[in-house]
Amino acid sequence: MTAAESAGRVLRSGPPPGTTYDVTVIGAGVVGAAVARELARHRGLRIALIDAANDVGEGTSKANTAILHTGFDAVPGSLESRLVREGQRLLAAYAAESGIPVEPVGALLVAWDEEQLAALPTLLDKAVRNGYREARIISPDRLRAREPHLGPGALGALDVPGESIICPWTTTLAYATQAVRGGVDLHLDCRVLRVDPSGGRHELTTSRGALRTRYLVNAAGLHADTVDRLLGHDDFTVTPRRGQLIVFDKFARGLVNHILLPVPTALGKGVLVAPTVYGNVLLGPTAEELDDKTATASTAEGIALLREKGRRILPELLDEEVTAVYAGLRAATEHDDYRVSAHKEQRYVTVGGIRSTGLTASLAIAAHVTELLTATGLDLPAARELPPVRMPNLGEASPRPYRRADLIAADPAYGTIVCHCERVTRGEIRDALAATIPPGSPDGLRRRTRARGGRCQGFHCGAQVRELYEEGGESVSG
Repeated sequence: MTAAESAGRVLRSGPPPGTTYDVTVIGAGVVGAAVARELARHRGLRIALIDAANDVGEGTSKANTAILHTGFDAVPGSLESRLVREGQRLLAAYAAESGIPVEPVGALLVAWDEEQLAALPTLLDKAVRNGYREARIISPDRLRAREPHLGPGALGALDVPGESIICPWTTTLAYATQAVRGGVDLHLDCRVLRVDPSGGRHELTTSRGALRTRYLVNAAGLHADTVDRLLGHDDFTVTPRRGQLIVFDKFARGLVNHILLPVPTALGKGVLVAPTVYGNVLLGPTAEELDDKTATASTAEGIALLREKGRRILPELLDEEVTAVYAGLRAATEHDDYRVSAHKEQRYVTVGGIRSTGLTASLAIAAHVTELLTATGLDLPAARELPPVRMPNLGEASPRPYRRADLIAADPAYGTIVCHCERVTRGEIRDALAATIPPGSPDGLRRRTRARGGRCQGFHCGAQVRELYEEGGESVSG
């Protein structure tokens, strides 16, 4: 086996001296990780996946509404519409193979006034033009039967049965894990500062040193416009759109059966109520246009707005305990479609303006980017099937380790609970710390196991979880 065909590495120091990669992907979010995984299918290429953060999925990918979309409400004929439709099919199959939690709960687009009710036929027509034919308009009585805890005054809804909820953390990690096992070098804590052409290749100046590559893919999310300008382009500007969300305790789960969507506006899909695969209920997001790409703090005004909206949608929800509040930034641009383009003379592909549908579209985006790289001159070896990955189950729809007598009998660490709120065991923490891509922080460990993610937010288990994290996997199995 050649060096290019061996397993990749997770590097938190400088790039290996003297290495020239065939393709480097900037941004280890869900889209960048998907692109790296797709490229890893072509045996013999040297691929790098780099990110400024200390873990994969640290940006937009970790803080979203975790919906696997049908694309029913995308702009018909747009690139986004096509890639979401293709991506939904690909990701649903990949999730089943890889153990990524998915629940097909369906969605109801609720009309609360006559104007919204009048918009439903247009949205139904849009769904059909997007190739989704299962949607239908239902009456107030049918809506109430489906969602008995819904607030008063709903006039009807568009039923979209194909919408699902998914684990976004496991999705990104699965892509990146498969990429690294397939030969990709993952460079973390590696911020791109400058890009210079040099003798038929790109010379990247990073916070970890120089990195050389023949072809370059920009999947930098919120910073995609910044990277694009390093290459001399000014095709779009990313305006961070903050979405604040409230996570309600698992006792609220019985209040909602579907994803409850509002009629969308120009700023996005609006405030929704949705169950999660972890057993909680989400309320949000807000849609706040900002200048600061690091402004992920929640605000009193944002939470008050969500509570006001939630009171109309699901009044009883506000009586439930709040587990957490968080905010994410979406990579909004001045355009109403993805900004994906190839620059053949530079051997460079831009993947910008990937909004909340990027999770769903990720595998289709990766295939599209690979085609664009071929058009820019990259000679791709024949594709192969990568060895499958099987991710730890974080979802409540399937038995988790603490409920599996077979696992506990074989290894008692799976029966030793560390985080009681989320029922996370010592065995799961050990496995995460010893994984192909170990967490770069206790928060990264939480996204891999749910430890410290419950109603006490680590008050009881936090010290023990941090101790296990700092000691590493060696002591966890003791």
